[in-house]
Amino acid sequence: MSAQIPTGREPTEQELREAERVLSLSPVQQKNHPSSVGADHGKLSHINTYGSLPDYYLDQPFTCRKCGKREIWKAKDQKWYYEEAKGHIDAVAVECHNCRKKKQARIK
Repeated sequence: MSAQIPTGREPTEQELREAERVLSLSPVQQKNHPSSVGADHGKLSHINTYGSLPDYYLDQPFTCRKCGKREIWKAKDQKWYYEEAKGHIDAVAVECHNCRKKKQARIK
């Protein structure tokens, strides 16, 4: 039986608390934390910003603005979004997976 990869869609209270705890650590502790995923500045060249680019990504807990469900935007998903899908660096997760799927179904 294979282990299930955590997606952040159905986080436990413990996972939410741990993600929030990591965000409260110092930048050095965050960067060295096992959940930290390094950023590739070469893949962020599409971003035209006056601010600094991230050196790493961390799991980001959020509450869906439509239904109120708590989820975690995983660091590896952020890396994909910003570096591969070329998303804007200031974009953050605001809708849960289910609400995004419902919205996409209405658009099609």
